[in-house]
Amino acid sequence: MDIVTRAKNILLSPNTEWPVIAAERTTTGELYTGYIMPMSAIPPVCALIGLSLFLGKLGFGFGIIGALVSWALGLVGIYIVALLAQWLAPRFGGYGDPLAALKLVAYSHTAAWVGGVFMLVPFLGFLTFLMSLYGLYLLYTGTPMVGVTRERALTYTGALVLCVIIVFFLISFILRVLLGITMMGLMV
Repeated sequence: MDIVTRAKNILLSPNTEWPVIAAERTTTGELYTGYIMPMSAIPPVCALIGLSLFLGKLGFGFGIIGALVSWALGLVGIYIVALLAQWLAPRFGGYGDPLAALKLVAYSHTAAWVGGVFMLVPFLGFLTFLMSLYGLYLLYTGTPMVGVTRERALTYTGALVLCVIIVFFLISFILRVLLGITMMGLMV
């Protein structure tokens, strides 16, 4: 299935798309190169364009570095959250399948990635956050991917959301430190 159709289907009809995703045979590498890498590039690329064109606040070189570092750390974050999803699933009656956990995390992030388009116009960036909230629903509806029953789905989703917040807070901190160091290097 092509990336646009998959994104549309998971956003508009997640209850019918999750079983299709569960049945697909894929590898971690295929999932990363065919979906996660291109989709996760949307927010940093749109932020780079929006900040550069509309606000003129970034030098293009610094903006490219920031977008690349942000994208790379986001890819790492997805993998870490997938490991946590895999680890948490058996504690909520599911199973610890690493590929199913990665599918769950990756496809539930679709809303946030697509919402990254709003970063093209910086003052609309809050809509990216609103789209991310829809990702919580996608995560909740996708919990059968890792064998978590509907009765325990809400608590599993809550625990995983807490993990996501912690992981991406740490990534944000690392990003600020790295870009601060990069900025200092550009000033010399």
